[in-house]
Amino acid sequence: MYVEKNPYKLTDVIKIHDHCSHCNTRYRMEPSFFYGSMYVSYGVGIAFAVVAFIVSFVILESSLMAAFVAIIVTLIAFMPIIMRLSRNIWINLFMSYDKELASKIKKKEND
Repeated sequence: MYVEKNPYKLTDVIKIHDHCSHCNTRYRMEPSFFYGSMYVSYGVGIAFAVVAFIVSFVILESSLMAAFVAIIVTLIAFMPIIMRLSRNIWINLFMSYDKELASKIKKKEND
């Protein structure tokens, strides 16, 4: 889906191909389609923050301030992954993979 496989190449973190290489699905359905992924990103970010808090405060028994710092560091460190994961979740809410269509397209490419 993404032009650059490495999510930590920040200049290309959200650049996507126009079409899927397997089933030829158009990724860019409309200009602002992926704006909705911001809502998903919020939820995914909260999930990452909760995990960081539980690991630092509950498991490692750190102070509340250290847990807060752990949350901030976690969100900054995982920002590219959260962005891509949110876009993937968003597009999968509206599109599904059709194996039959993908096999027909592959068959046409091989002919």
